[in-house]
Amino acid sequence: MRDFSVADDLALARSLAADADLISLERFRALDLVVATKPDRTPVTDADQAVERAIRDRLAAERPSDSILGEEYGLAGTSPRQWIIDPIDGTANFLRGVPIWGTLISLAIDGVPIVGVVSSPALGKRWWAGRGHGAWAHEAGHEPRDIRVSAVNDLANASLSYNNLAGWDGVGRLDTLIALTRLVWRARAIGDMWSYMLLAEGSIDAVGEFDLQPYDMAALIPIIEEAGGRFTSIDGAAGPWHGSALASNGVLHDSLLNALRVSQ
Repeated sequence: MRDFSVADDLALARSLAADADLISLERFRALDLVVATKPDRTPVTDADQAVERAIRDRLAAERPSDSILGEEYGLAGTSPRQWIIDPIDGTANFLRGVPIWGTLISLAIDGVPIVGVVSSPALGKRWWAGRGHGAWAHEAGHEPRDIRVSAVNDLANASLSYNNLAGWDGVGRLDTLIALTRLVWRARAIGDMWSYMLLAEGSIDAVGEFDLQPYDMAALIPIIEEAGGRFTSIDGAAGPWHGSALASNGVLHDSLLNALRVSQ
């Protein structure tokens, strides 16, 4: 198996995202968009499927020994080098014409995400990070810039995105969320990958969410951590494997975990 550097894999992930954008943006607000309902009652469009197929085809050619985990076509391969793909995060927004959606691409090694790219062509923005390479954002018409989380160190001054009331309610933690919103300065349901990228850019300070899959989270982790933040499950477990996310600027993380435990 050929050895690839983090820089090599990050360059490939960014190229894959560029390919994905061409496919997804062409189908965004298309009058003939095909929408179906999956067995878990979530929507899927022909764009979701086309994007994932295109990414898988290139990975098969350029990283044939690696395994792939994708939302639409599942797991292929057993390599500890695993590409994790959400072809369109925010499909419900995509199919309704709301521009807050994006392609999420990550490479995890032995279950630890080391490369992450989030590309949101309808917003004209892309974010990326690789271990030891910092976190970056690029907006159409501008040069890429390195990004950092905020320095807010008190929950009373923090801005929180909780993403979805139903997610908290579905696991019996709605009262926990309400208690947390009383401790922070501002709480909003911004939603999907946009919340986490605003966190990485320092515009908000914390994000909490339930009912997630690894492909919803893996690409976010390197970006948030390389920007100086911290990412765990709601209960404090590392990685994208535990069904929930708590992301913060780092300095608030222990206070958030404690607040979420106390209010149960």
